[in-house]
Amino acid sequence: MRLQGRTALVTGGSMGIGREVCLAYAAEGARVAVNSVGDPERVADVVAQIEAAGGTAMAVCGDVSREEQVEAIVRQVNEAWGGVDILVNNAGIYPRKPWMELTGDDWDHVQAVNAKSCFLMSKAVFPYMKSQGYGKIINVTSVTFFRGQKGFVHYVASKGAVIGFTRALSREVGEFGVTVNAVSPGAVMNERELLDMPDPAEQEATRVYLSQEQAIPRRQVPADIVGAFVHLASKESDFMTGQTLNVDGGWVMH
Repeated sequence: MRLQGRTALVTGGSMGIGREVCLAYAAEGARVAVNSVGDPERVADVVAQIEAAGGTAMAVCGDVSREEQVEAIVRQVNEAWGGVDILVNNAGIYPRKPWMELTGDDWDHVQAVNAKSCFLMSKAVFPYMKSQGYGKIINVTSVTFFRGQKGFVHYVASKGAVIGFTRALSREVGEFGVTVNAVSPGAVMNERELLDMPDPAEQEATRVYLSQEQAIPRRQVPADIVGAFVHLASKESDFMTGQTLNVDGGWVMH
């Protein structure tokens, strides 16, 4: 088991990529703190699934864009398990809206959830990582940053900020044995997408489009990307930092 004895905190862990990462980390031996701002039933389901498989998990609900709640989340994990070895900043929102219809509040909300949360969470867990001379911070960005996706100006900007934050923070914390990397998913079919796009015809049109654009001609699912998260959380990647791994079936190549 590659993560035996480690403690992981995964934000946005109730569904989609976050849920699969929680399950994968637990299967590799980590204790997993599952965070979500809401969805207490989904969080409880992830925790129960990990425990049923013999793993260790806990729910840590809270808004990762609010500093006082971030401090409470990390305090809860510290008190239970003595610190955080692996942080996955996965929480994010992606409301589609024409850029000329965006308000300042729309912009600020997306930046707070998608980018500011990475800063707040990383700052909160860093003292423990520094004290032990080891830690893994993994941020989630998006292939839309490389594509400049239409209809998501505020979202794409926030994900570009995540890449910039990843690179700059890696320079700040490397001397303390802490690595900072990012994962860039493609168009992942998950529960959130199905809620936002319930029309079967639209789902099929998306499938056809992506099958034509990607080198691997099928929809990406959360299980396709968890290997990158396990690698970045393990000692296998100890000399890798400041990097962005793009896992999108060959949609964008860089």
